[in-house]
Amino acid sequence: MNATPLTTTPTDASGRPVRLGLRENWLQFTLLVIVNVCVGGLVGLERTTVPLVGSETFGLTSNLAVFSFIIAFGLTKAFTNLAAGALTARFRRKQLLVTGWLLGIPVPFALAWAPSWGWIVAANVLLGLNQGLTWSMTVNMKIDLVGPSRRGLATGLNEAAGYTAVGVTALLTGYLATSYGLRPVPELIGIVFVVAGLAVALVVRDTAAHVALELAHHTKPLPTDEDTGLKATFTRTSWHNRSLRGASQAGLINNLNDGLTWGVFPLLFTDHGLGVAAVGLIKGLYPILWGLGQIPTGHLADRIGRKPLIVYGMLVQAAGFVLALTLLERPLLAGILSAIALGLGTAMVYPALIASISDHAHPAWRANALGTYRFWRDIGYAAGALVAGLLADALGLNATVIAAAVLTATSGLMAARWITEHRLATR
Repeated sequence: MNATPLTTTPTDASGRPVRLGLRENWLQFTLLVIVNVCVGGLVGLERTTVPLVGSETFGLTSNLAVFSFIIAFGLTKAFTNLAAGALTARFRRKQLLVTGWLLGIPVPFALAWAPSWGWIVAANVLLGLNQGLTWSMTVNMKIDLVGPSRRGLATGLNEAAGYTAVGVTALLTGYLATSYGLRPVPELIGIVFVVAGLAVALVVRDTAAHVALELAHHTKPLPTDEDTGLKATFTRTSWHNRSLRGASQAGLINNLNDGLTWGVFPLLFTDHGLGVAAVGLIKGLYPILWGLGQIPTGHLADRIGRKPLIVYGMLVQAAGFVLALTLLERPLLAGILSAIALGLGTAMVYPALIASISDHAHPAWRANALGTYRFWRDIGYAAGALVAGLLADALGLNATVIAAAVLTATSGLMAARWITEHRLATR
């Protein structure tokens, strides 16, 4: 499929002229930012309270059992991410975005009033479906709108909106739990996110015409023998292409960290005397810095390249785990400094990884490449919870944190070896 020059200004389904760029599409971009605030807010409901609900409300004694809700969430979200790329060939992005919100409607109610732990795990299957569809579509649609020269900034703004909302919600639920208990009040704020997210998703316009415009102007024609299907793209992104492989493994370890801290940090710091509000501060600070930090780091990725941010961001995260343990005699200080390092390190990595995948993927198979990357990245949630549960039950929580530090530093070195920069003429 070769690019053919356009002789007329393309239009979308409503007859509006289509142009690529952040300024040209600021209104639609802003609506998608609002959608992703709601997406992040819904998953942020679980960051502080749910591990404690498992251990204190339902009396679970195995760490692996407590972390089972994260495993269910991570596996479902990962496979939904993978399917989302393929589904964009059959359905419009907006249709998938709205479907994701419809699937998320029961989540806050189940978290608030679940009669058994099995209901919490089932709610996380729905949450994984919701997050996989809605977050995938907001990423794809923003990249569609801005074109190749501002991918880093676009993904930075998207992830900033989502993860800042995760952090603020985690902080808020911690304080609500201190005043009103672990359930149901903290979880019910999720109703606001579901209603608002669905309402804005119904208003936002689809971006199919923007994809067609970029394809028409793409400087590198698609080789006639290059398979754009999901199976071929999965193997290309997972292993055959060194840069895509390097980004995919870094994404997996990055979210392994998130899944591990999601389950381990509330238990670790409460074991050392901190209350729910203090744990909420630690769990909120991490994704807030992760979120807000992606605005400058996304822009920086467009200026200095993706690789330096990916490599050094992973090493900063590894240092965050070291800080958590070396300062544990002063648990609040240890938690805050660890959260700062983890948040800033993740902010360096996140938009650069998505932009790197987009750089090395042709627009014809980019949605599948992003879906594959996000599959491996979000498998990290399940892997982190599984590793954390097994290690914590066998060796204790401290050993789990040490293992995370070693894995993260190793991943950064692998990224340094495998990832190459792909300079765009428009950069």
